[in-house]
Amino acid sequence: MNLPTYFISHGGGPWPYIEDMRKAMHVLETSLVDIPQQLPHKPKAILMISAHWEESSFTLMSNPRPGMVYDYGGFPEHTYHVRYPAPGSPELADRVIGLIRAAGLPTQADGQRGFDHGAFAPLAVMYPEADMPVVQLSLRTGLDPAEHLALGRALAPLRAEGVLIIGSGLSYHNLRRFGPLAKEPSSSFDDWLQDSLIASSTTERVARLIHWEDAPAARVAHPREEHLLPLMVAVGAAEDEVASCVYHEENIFGGVVASSFRFGTIA
Repeated sequence: MNLPTYFISHGGGPWPYIEDMRKAMHVLETSLVDIPQQLPHKPKAILMISAHWEESSFTLMSNPRPGMVYDYGGFPEHTYHVRYPAPGSPELADRVIGLIRAAGLPTQADGQRGFDHGAFAPLAVMYPEADMPVVQLSLRTGLDPAEHLALGRALAPLRAEGVLIIGSGLSYHNLRRFGPLAKEPSSSFDDWLQDSLIASSTTERVARLIHWEDAPAARVAHPREEHLLPLMVAVGAAEDEVASCVYHEENIFGGVVASSFRFGTIA
């Protein structure tokens, strides 16, 4: 049975490791904890497309023992020493490279890259035992939505092979307009997302995502779209399947409306 794919709003920085932040994000945490319960079986591995990694080619983390990338600033000292000790999988990296190459897209491996917080923060909540192989896959510079949808299509066979595909970003990401200023634009953009992903036909869904800049408050919600592009990959890998909202919150980060989505049915 094919596993569903997910686009998750991953929260802020190393939030699972900071007590006050974790309490503030309890709704998000509950949604992430529930995802493993939604699956028909435990995945064999996770392929994580993080908003926090971009390369000139779609790049696979190939280290069997990945390190950590502390890609944030201004947090308590202990958050620069946390570890998410999940193993990597050079075998999965090779498999994904083969699929991407067969689709005519540029790809390469990176044997040095470690887990960034777009991967380890949500995974620390979803799979705290860290016993499942995890491979990260980068976005491609240029952030072309059609190209990232094509990437998702190339990855689709992995779903039948027991690989859980997760696009990790944030449905609203404007660091200069968090708090009360975020309420109106994030709500408008979220309404568009809900309509585009859930209420539209699959053909219309793809067309809307390619032209996402036409959405209400699009460039306020995403001045730079790296936190939206993982959604395109998740959709592409389950292009003709039903979407469901698996997380929705109207006051995260002091006023942000944010959502996460699943693509594909569950048992």
